[in-house]
Amino acid sequence: MPNSTTTVLYIDDDAALGRLVQRILARRHYLVEHVLDAAAGLARIDRGGIDVVILDHDLGTMSGLDVLAQLGGSENSLPVVYVTASSELSIAVQALKAGAIDYVVKTIGEDFEILLVSALEHSVERARLMRAKESAEREVRAARDRAIVLLAEVNHRVANSLSLVSSLVRMQASAVRDAGARAALAETQARITAIGNLHRSLYTSDDVRTVDLSAYLESLVGELGQSMSSAGRTPTIRFEATPILTKTDKAVSIGMIVTELVTNAIKYAYPDGEGEIRVSLSRDAEGATVLVVADDGIGWSGQGPISGTGLGGKIIGAMARSLATTIAYAQQPKGTRAVVRIASESVAGAVSD
Repeated sequence: MPNSTTTVLYIDDDAALGRLVQRILARRHYLVEHVLDAAAGLARIDRGGIDVVILDHDLGTMSGLDVLAQLGGSENSLPVVYVTASSELSIAVQALKAGAIDYVVKTIGEDFEILLVSALEHSVERARLMRAKESAEREVRAARDRAIVLLAEVNHRVANSLSLVSSLVRMQASAVRDAGARAALAETQARITAIGNLHRSLYTSDDVRTVDLSAYLESLVGELGQSMSSAGRTPTIRFEATPILTKTDKAVSIGMIVTELVTNAIKYAYPDGEGEIRVSLSRDAEGATVLVVADDGIGWSGQGPISGTGLGGKIIGAMARSLATTIAYAQQPKGTRAVVRIASESVAGAVSD
């Protein structure tokens, strides 16, 4: 229910009607200020303290529609009840399109009072609800922005921490004399790097829910090449990709698969240490993401005895299952070609050209 703190500005060049409206609304506990022209009304609105405006259509040199047009471009957005002596429906339509909340036709007798009070109460309540909605939306946006900043900071710190752990593992590897132990530590470092690069991608991203898979894998493959080169292995790694966005958790699994497949190729494909490893990322005609890691080395078809401890194969299998897919090894005369096809729904449809 309105009270004396609800201030109404009545803009009408009819002084007698202005006094009548003041008496009518005073009985309803409204505080009414009356001005006789549009300029005075706009000036009063600019000073602030007005809760709702009752605006007459015919203001002499200016119409109420002109006032609505000026109010529409102002920061002082107020609910407006439009009144006129004309019963033409077109005026009502124009007023409502211009921003008025309600419309009342001036009549003689109690009907005008009833309609005006009803429209005024409706306008005040609607304005209250709109302010509450806008306030809630501002709070939600502010909370979202704070969460994004906080999450970016978390990813930044995690990336730095993983980078430190990777450095410690590399230092430990350089201090170990056993070749097998050094190789195991190098693989561990590569796995840490895969996760660290993901977090680095997240804190530089506009949307932490998704990752640019092509940029992430390019960075990952580059660091793998540098890491293995420092360990004395020198295959050339070539990377080619189509820009693809995917959910963060899916990117982790894909990154781990690439890490293991590339590491295996570096270790076993070329016994003399030299050769080429090709990594590609694309989409097929059905929209699925297709990852290929290939080499021209001694070759392995996915069957038969494996080299090493088999831990890499177990990691690949686990990551593939999390993506609802498997690793296929193409039959070819020379080298190894591992293909991973991930259906579009498995990456949540977050694919972008």
